[in-house]
Order: sequence, then structure tokens, then C-alpha cells
Amino acid sequence: MPFADTFLEIAAILSLATVLGVLGQKLRQPLIIMFLAAGILAGPAALGIIQSYEQIDLLAHIGIALLLFIVGLKLDLNLIRTTGPVALATGLGQILFTSAIGFGIAIALGMDLIGAAYVAVALTFSSTIIIVKLLSDKKEIDALHGQIAVGFLIVQDIAAILALVLLTTFGTQVAEGASVLWSSLFIVFKGLALLAAVGLLMKFVLPGLTRRLAHSQEILTLFAIAWAVCLGAGSELLGFSKEVGAFLAGISLASTGFRDAIGARLTTLRDFLLLFFFIDLGARLDWSTVGAQVIPAILLSLFVLIGNPLIVLAIMGFMGYRRRTSFLAGLTVAQISEFSLIVAALGLSIGHITAETMGLITLVGVATIFASTYLILYSGPLYERLSGPLKVFERRNPHRETAIDTLQAAPAVDVILLGLGNYGSSLAAYLLGRRKTLLGVDFDPSALDKWRKRGMTVLYADIMDPEFHDHLPILQSRWVVSTIRSPAINLSLLERLQAMGYGGKIALTAGDEEDAARFDKAGAHVTFRPFIDAAEQAADALTHAMDVLPEKVDWPIAFGEVRVRTGSTVAGQTVRDIPLRAETGVSILAISRAGRVHYDLQPDFRIYPGDRLVIMGPAEGLRRAETLLNQTQKAEGRDSTDRFVTSEIRISDDSLLAGQTLAEAHFRQKHGVTVVGIRRGKEKITTPAPTEQLVRGDCLIVIGNKQAVEALNQSQAL
Repeated sequence: MPFADTFLEIAAILSLATVLGVLGQKLRQPLIIMFLAAGILAGPAALGIIQSYEQIDLLAHIGIALLLFIVGLKLDLNLIRTTGPVALATGLGQILFTSAIGFGIAIALGMDLIGAAYVAVALTFSSTIIIVKLLSDKKEIDALHGQIAVGFLIVQDIAAILALVLLTTFGTQVAEGASVLWSSLFIVFKGLALLAAVGLLMKFVLPGLTRRLAHSQEILTLFAIAWAVCLGAGSELLGFSKEVGAFLAGISLASTGFRDAIGARLTTLRDFLLLFFFIDLGARLDWSTVGAQVIPAILLSLFVLIGNPLIVLAIMGFMGYRRRTSFLAGLTVAQISEFSLIVAALGLSIGHITAETMGLITLVGVATIFASTYLILYSGPLYERLSGPLKVFERRNPHRETAIDTLQAAPAVDVILLGLGNYGSSLAAYLLGRRKTLLGVDFDPSALDKWRKRGMTVLYADIMDPEFHDHLPILQSRWVVSTIRSPAINLSLLERLQAMGYGGKIALTAGDEEDAARFDKAGAHVTFRPFIDAAEQAADALTHAMDVLPEKVDWPIAFGEVRVRTGSTVAGQTVRDIPLRAETGVSILAISRAGRVHYDLQPDFRIYPGDRLVIMGPAEGLRRAETLLNQTQKAEGRDSTDRFVTSEIRISDDSLLAGQTLAEAHFRQKHGVTVVGIRRGKEKITTPAPTEQLVRGDCLIVIGNKQAVEALNQSQAL
């Protein structure tokens, strides 16, 4: 259904792409697949909408140039260094093995040498855009396997750029019949000249120019696009491809302080323009030749989906990584990328390959991207099924990961803390301040390194790993605390600990009230609600500040509000006992507590944790006062008689208490403890009434200070 107006044609194409994009979202598929489908439907094989091939081709080339520009802009070579030799070894090893085996398969399928070479190169590249998106959605981008995967994907990107250079320069020159030696020397000379020119601009021109243009985000963005297109055009004039020039343009701006701002603004434009590349690719697919390519496409797709992950598994296993890390990283190369399609399209345009070969590579791309998306999304259940056979890829001592740990034995700890993100790190800092012994567990090596330097025992493990608890001293810990807010992960952890017969306490972190209720019902002893609690505290602080802090006072003093934290040295003291005015020159004007503001403070007014103190004094004094008010007191020793403890007290067979009610036993008056529960055989009485009669063999759950509980344990009355 052709349109007379190009604008209407583009509108129809975009509408079709939008509908298919929504469908792809429901199927959890990358948009690349749906854009190819839009091109096929809009092309001559189906609806016949596309007629303006030249306009679409121009937009497609600009989109590819922008893609390469952003790749160069965000090229993080430091990531390759920080992930160690594994990124280089795995990236280069996978490229070599995949290209060699892929070339052999293509030759066995009867392809000519050049066509087989293009297929082999296409099979080696994986989509950085798709993988980063999927890993980010699964919150695995900072995991060890995520960092390694991104590292070797960068290696692949660099290899793809080199392939583009070779194909669009050497290939074109040789195709025209020029001398290979002369062409090579001349190309090297022009390449060095281009690099030197870009290097000089990077050092002397671009930093100052971008600083001046950065006063306007719109002008800076426009300059970045113009710079990418101009350098692409200049590169093409020198005999290179426009994509190579755009890539160099990105690298030249990557050293400035504005690369993130530029990249953020251009990403959406890149995605929009790349839409036309994939639509153009789908529309030009020659369906008369596709039928003959189905069997070769299936064989090559199976090689990419199975062979590429196995290659990564073998390399990483040999280097000393656990099979789970190797498997999850390996799944990220189980597809070919948009670079593969770009390389193939260039090969077709310069006459290196036929439309049949282009169709074969496109079919492999569609099949592998579609299938690998689900492999990555459901990598956890897939690993559980395959973990046994995958043992062959794991060394007896996976030293690369055990080197991350500082856990040498199985020590008794107060808390095993799962997750050292923002919330987990804050919790760890406060617990360490209270002299608690911690074992921190995370799958982010940088987070573990941070806490290792602070002297905390750490262990590399992923809570999603079904075998992770084998590495933890769970039975030697008093608490297991998860700061991860995934309901599925937390409930799975709870079930696993209960199945192990863990006798300590379990604390989970909920994202909302519904999750908190589910955790409580499942048996969690404590449920954290960081967002809800923080919002409630923030609202309290703001409301109280509105009530008691002056809006504007023209006076050479300052006002402030300080919340007394749990564990502060002033908690429990009276106003008289706090040397605030003597040491800082600051006075307490009012105290906000439980929604009520106390203005008339007597010297014997006692301070409690959670109180908000409105203070007044010089600005420097306010800072010192806040430090003084929230100094954390040293943790009391284990033998402290002041702290409260809970204990089980058994009523013996000849006890004088048997037959008495709780009211008659006078536990609080005689012994200074409170009975909060009774365990009677399998029955648990959680709120015993005063009339509850005690029976021989009852276990009383009592609470009181340590001295009183110990005295009751030794009492002859029991």
C-alpha cells in the first residue's frame, strides 16, 4: 500500500514500529527484533509501504554514525583493567574460537571463503546495548559476572571497529584492483594522519571549546552531533568509513567532563535513528533466497546459543572462576549483535557478500537475539538445572573468586549481612559502631573491597546462587540479615534457612507494606522498611521543624534541629547532665517527641532516643553540638548487668510455683522480671494472662536485666 507523500509513508512506518514495539515489550524482547519485523511488514514482501529507500537509508547511516559515536564516547578502558586479565582473555579468546569454528561450519555448509569469513566475523560480536539493558533490569550489572561481561563486550566492540576499518578500506581498495601493498601503506599513512589530527584537537581545542559551549546544553548537544557527522564525512573522504570517523569523534570527547551529559541526550536520538537501519534491513531482505538459508541459520544459531557460552565457560573456568559466574557471563554472548548486521550490510554494499549471505546473517541475528533474551532473563532456574554437569568447567579451587574473600574459617559472628549497597553499607557502619561482629556478603567486588579495607570480614557470594549458603558460617551466627528488597529472593532465603534448621534470627528488607506483611507471615523475626520508615521520619522532621524553627530571624545566631540517635551518649540523661552550653555555647530551646513539642524544659527533663532537639547558638557551635549529641557510647561488655536479656526458665517437677497463677507468683515484685510467654510442650502461649496457671515442666520466657534473670535461674523456688 504505497503512499504518495513521503511524510505519510514515514508516519505509517513509525506507527507500525510503535505497535510492534509494544508487542515486543509484552514478550520481553529487545526492540531490535521488532524493528526488523516492522521492516519486513512494511517492505515489498508484505504491505509494500516503503518506497522512499534513499531517505530511510540516509537516516539509517546517521543512526549508525551516532551509535559508533556513543560507543566511543562511553568507551571505558578502565573497566577492562579493573576486571583484570579475564576481560581481555575471555574477549579475545571467544573472538578467536568463535570465528575459527564459525568459519569451519560455514565452509562445511558450502560457502565461499569470503562469505564464510563474513559469517565467522558476524558470529563473534554480541550486543552491548541489549546485554547492558538486560543486566541492569536484573540488578546484575555490578555483579562479578556482570562486570566481566561488560569488560569483554568492550573488547568485542573494539574488535568490531577494527573489522569495520579493514572491510571499508582494505576491502574497497582491493576490490578496485589496486596493489595490496601500496593500498596498505597508503591507508596506514592516512590513518596515522587522522589519528594525529584528532589527538591534537583533543589536547588543545576540544576541552576549552566544550567548556564554552556547555553554558547551553542545547548548543553542546548540537555541537556533538555536528562533530560526529563532520568527522564521519572527513573519514569517508580519506577512504575510511563514516562509522570510523564517528567512533573517533566519540573518543575525542570522552576525555572531556561532559561525555555523560552528551551521551544521555543523544541516546534517545540514536535509538530513534537506528530504528530506520533495522527497518531498512528488514525491508531489503530477499525472501526468495531465505527459504534455502533456514537449515544453515538453525545450525549457526545453535552454535551461537550453545557454543559461545561453552567457550566462555571453558576460558573462565580455566582461569579459576566458579562455574556459576562463568555460566552467567557466558550467556551474555549467546547472540549476535547489531554490529554483526552493520558489518554484513557493509560487506553487501561493497560487493563482498551476496544477498543470500546477508539474509543468512540476519536470520541468525533474529533467532539468537530472540532466544538469548529469555536465556538471560531466566538464567537462575536454568543454572539450577545445569549446575551438576557444569562442574566439569570448574577447577577444584576457583582461586579467582576465593581471593576476593577474607573469610578463612567459620567464625561465630553476630550478624551475616547479605547485601552491601547503600542501605546495607549504612547498616554495617552502625552495627560496627556498636561493636557487633559482622560478615558482609555481596556479589560486587568493589563493595567488598571497600569494606575489606575497613577491616570487616567479607565473602563473595550471590544470594541467587542455590549453593551460596555452603560458603557461609550460618550455624555460627546469631542473625542473618538481608538488605535486598526482592520479595522472591527474601522468601527463598527464608525457606532455605528454615529448611536448614537455622536457630538464629532472620531480618528481611521490604519495599512496601505488602511485602512486609508477607515476610512477617512467613516467619521473619524483623522486617525493615527503609523507604517507608525514612519517609515517615522525614515527614516528622519537616513537620516539627515547621512548628518550632523560626522562618527568618535577623540575628547573629543560628538555629538547628538534631535527632538523638539510638546509642547516643546523651540518651537517658537529663538536660542538667548534658554539658552542651559549657562545651559548645549552644542552648536547647525545645524538644519534639512523639508529635508533641516541649518548650518549658526543666533541668531534670530526660532525653530519649528519637527526640528532636531544637538548638540555638553560633553556627560553628551548632556543628560541635551535633557531634556531641550524637557521640555513640561504647558497647557494653557481655557481662554487663544493666542490659536487658531474655531467657527460658523451666518449672521443675517439685517447684513451689507449680499450680500458682502468674498473678500469685509475683515475678515482677519478687524477682524483677516479666513473663512474656510460656512454652508448654508444643503449645506456645505468647500473651499469658495473669490468671494463667503454671504447670510442672513449663518453660517461661522472661525478660529483665541480666542480674535479675541470673538470680531467678538460681532461685530455689523453681
